[in-house]
Amino acid sequence: MARILIVEDEPDIRFMMRLILESAGHNVTEAKDGAAGLMSVKSAPPDLVITDVIMPGMNGLDFIERLRSDPNSSAIPILVVSANSALPTAANALVGKPFLAQDLLGAAAVLIREAGG
Repeated sequence: MARILIVEDEPDIRFMMRLILESAGHNVTEAKDGAAGLMSVKSAPPDLVITDVIMPGMNGLDFIERLRSDPNSSAIPILVVSANSALPTAANALVGKPFLAQDLLGAAAVLIREAGG
């Protein structure tokens, strides 16, 4: 299936997302903040990025902006998972927190399919 990067500062939420996505057959990597997420994208570009917005250090909005400004990562679909119900302009989709497994999997599947994955 797809290579998915989860960028989330809360370890329990990262773990739950990993379990859900891996149970659907996806290959998942994790980053605890935007800076770590950028390093992960540069070393192994994913098919989909799932990110939180509110994180220490580089927040999700700055992370998304950096991805979109780099030609090597500008086309990677971005799914925001956040308690904030406002979809960041440069993101492709939003799933609210708390989330249901089927909502996370459904949104991820749509973005991966639209990207040709």
